[in-house]
Amino acid sequence: MNEKKEIFADGIGQIHFAGGMVRFDFVTLQPEADGKAPVPQSNVRVIMPPQGFLGAFNSMQQLIDKLLEAGVLQKNENAVKSKK
Repeated sequence: MNEKKEIFADGIGQIHFAGGMVRFDFVTLQPEADGKAPVPQSNVRVIMPPQGFLGAFNSMQQLIDKLLEAGVLQKNENAVKSKK
């Protein structure tokens, strides 16, 4: 079996579209020496074509729906109302 490389990220710092590709810049939080709040530092970029981005988005939406059904996540009704 092939070994898979795992990459940890605290989140996505930026998503942008350039050169016909969608680019995700993943970040990790790096502690400050003097105890201040951690600073996000970009460490990995994933680049995919728009069709791959749509496929990934659909997969993530399906997972979100399952997590909502399982009670792991809860909808924030205030956020939905403020967007309207």
